[in-house]
Amino acid sequence: MKTITCYLDFISPYAYLAFEALPQALQGVSHRVVYKPVLFAGLLAHWGNKGPVEIPPKRGWTYAHCLWIARRHGIPMQLPAGHPFNPLPLLRLSIALGNTPEVIDRLFAFVWRDGKLPSASAEWQGLLDELGISSAQLEADAVKATLKANGEQAIAAGVFGVPTTIIGNDQFWGVDATDMLLARAAGDAFFTSPEYRRAFALPVSLQRKGSAGDR
Repeated sequence: MKTITCYLDFISPYAYLAFEALPQALQGVSHRVVYKPVLFAGLLAHWGNKGPVEIPPKRGWTYAHCLWIARRHGIPMQLPAGHPFNPLPLLRLSIALGNTPEVIDRLFAFVWRDGKLPSASAEWQGLLDELGISSAQLEADAVKATLKANGEQAIAAGVFGVPTTIIGNDQFWGVDATDMLLARAAGDAFFTSPEYRRAFALPVSLQRKGSAGDR
């Protein structure tokens, strides 16, 4: 049985789409998925990167692209009332409830199928009541420590974005890497090939300077 580690953040529409696609893609593969919520913003800060919706021309494209993927694959999707938002309550809630597939599905649904946000007090309290947990439980030191540890483990593994799934030492970023992940899980020889190894050792031939005007 293969262990697949999946790093995700509920702020990401691509993470939602990947979560929906993963079970069907892995049918017929003996596997166990371990879900690890991480703070996407923490990964961006560590690697000095920006999220797609922080780049103005990319913002609308990201939402439209995700809606298109959802429509094409029959995945229900509704954009939330605002985005980006603070995902910490959702991340902590998932950890407090054990990160089961059922919990993660419900939290993704809250944002990306129902279009709700954890900042909407009545709707958020309704979700907490439904799941039988109090907001105070989300502030537990153990919950916060687990979220921090997940982020540290992700960075140590070279994770730079969400969703990222890992099998062995191989990682797969984004919903569009699902087929590649499936090939790796099925033992495709590509992942032991010289070409694959060379992709991670290719030398840098030119370093971009600090501004677009530099040459």
